Amino acid sequence: MDQKLSIAQVTPFAWELPSEVNEFVGRVGDELVARGHRVVIIAPSTSAAKVRDGRRLIRSGTGELLDGAGGSPLVVAVGQSLEAAPGRRRLALPSDTTRTLGAFFEQTPLDICHLHEPFAPSITSAALRASSSLNVGSFHAPAERHVATQVTRKLVRSLFGRLDARTASYGTTAAMMKRHFPAEYPLLSPGAPALKSKREPAGENTPLRIVFVDEEERPALRLLLRSLRLITSDRPWELVVSSSSGRASTPLRAEIAACVSYVDPREASTDDLLASADILVAASSGAMPQPALLARASAAGAAVVASRLPVYEEVLGDGERGLLFPPRELTTLAAQISRLLNDDALRERLGASAKPRSWEQVADELEQIYQQVAGRRKPLEGNPALARKLALRPLIDVDLHMHTDHSHDCATPVESLLETARDRGLGAIAVTEHNEISGAVAAAAICEQYGVKVILAEEVKTANQGEVIGLFIKEKIERGMTLVETVAEIKRQGGLVYVPHPFDRMHAIPDYEHLLPIVDQIDLIEIYNPRVALDSFNEEAARFAAKYRIPAAAGSDSHVTQGLGTARVRMRDFDGPEEFLESLREAEIHTTPTNYVYVQALKFIQTKATPESARRVARKRKARRSARKR
Repeated sequence: MDQKLSIAQVTPFAWELPSEVNEFVGRVGDELVARGHRVVIIAPSTSAAKVRDGRRLIRSGTGELLDGAGGSPLVVAVGQSLEAAPGRRRLALPSDTTRTLGAFFEQTPLDICHLHEPFAPSITSAALRASSSLNVGSFHAPAERHVATQVTRKLVRSLFGRLDARTASYGTTAAMMKRHFPAEYPLLSPGAPALKSKREPAGENTPLRIVFVDEEERPALRLLLRSLRLITSDRPWELVVSSSSGRASTPLRAEIAACVSYVDPREASTDDLLASADILVAASSGAMPQPALLARASAAGAAVVASRLPVYEEVLGDGERGLLFPPRELTTLAAQISRLLNDDALRERLGASAKPRSWEQVADELEQIYQQVAGRRKPLEGNPALARKLALRPLIDVDLHMHTDHSHDCATPVESLLETARDRGLGAIAVTEHNEISGAVAAAAICEQYGVKVILAEEVKTANQGEVIGLFIKEKIERGMTLVETVAEIKRQGGLVYVPHPFDRMHAIPDYEHLLPIVDQIDLIEIYNPRVALDSFNEEAARFAAKYRIPAAAGSDSHVTQGLGTARVRMRDFDGPEEFLESLREAEIHTTPTNYVYVQALKFIQTKATPESARRVARKRKARRSARKR
């Protein structure tokens, strides 16, 4: 990839504790930095001091945090850890953590925010809410999350809509995610590099080493310990358990206990332990499986015994690269361990069946995903020659969204609209009737008399994907087509695609899932509309425009003259769509506070609350009055 990116990798797991996600984040971060990218790792921490240092760094407000992310990934702790494992009960994320994340994303110019397991409540889900960068979501664990997939699925689906790309570590994970949150989940399997063997030379008196890494749920270790008494083998063996939680309380006979030892993963790396293993046991019942551990052990040359979980079967090729046993079945577990202890040929065959996968391969695939996502953004550079030409033009104020009585829900005559636009200092307006162009045509026919430029436009309702505005169109566009078909018709007429109030979820609107397939066709997006009920809808539109570098615009969406001009774009005067877009690149948006309830009440009084006959009389009276003032 030629383009060097600024990337945030966000994990929900405490950075000091071992986890498959943190292993992925750390290894990939190292690879990306080696290729010239700048990487910041955002993570919770078990250390209060590291959290204080991380927050101090972010809140210093220097905006130079990325400067420390070039030589190696910069790890920034932003809060205490919440358990993000499936099935664990979790608390809400502290407000100071969300504020810190907000400050980070506000002041740090990122290209990509890569979010791992972005389920709420977690630092990763909060980062997804705060991010205004291109977002990539990676889903690792194949276990069900019942709250996210059942209770709050609609909210989670809306949040996941902010993801510009998704990946899954395993086919099992992808199938589970597609079932609950339909989308494409290309596989991005973690690395499992080949390791130099550290096994003791084979001999009759040399004990075979069985290894257990205590990253699965704790009952998995207890199951293994209970199975040891059932092992039938004359071959000496030893069990080495890597655990940061200390010794298990499971009682063992003295002769068995003498064969069991524990190591702290902070003192002996998992890779070193796997390289010394003859047999690895993974005994999860499905609560916290660690499939990457199986792949790493297999690549290190160990024979694997694992519970028959779908994801473990996937990693082991349905038993071709390891032995399986029914979950929680200690008798079969002991029998499979005994088989490997007694059968040197079987153990060696399984140990040699590995499919190593380097972290360089993972980084290659990830760079391709980043490149595809980054390629959706609009180019930063415009047309310098045209910009110099426009710089000589006067500044005008433009309102890009309004209606007249040619729309079913508006009673404002064209003449009154033009008069009000002139009186409020607007140099140009876009008349955007609902599913009709006649109002814009009527306004354009007499606009010179008022000294206001009119852009022919239409706000078209699609079949079920909200509304879209076509600017600089020539003919009426019929309602009821798909969003893709409507956009194609706007482009056919030489118009510009303008997305109004895209995230106003109080109405039928195009949401993320609808906009992403056509993002390269969107010419401008309305980031401020005074008629939306919640400011967060406008803020979300602004984030969407910023991350794709789509020119930002605004319009009053006026249905009554009192609202006209409350949102306006100050830009250089233009002639035609090309000059309009170039001028918009340097434009400023100005807003006037308005009372949402008052404006909506006026609209109701002038339309639904007034009989049609009275509305016709009022419109004629307003039109005559405006005509006299030309």
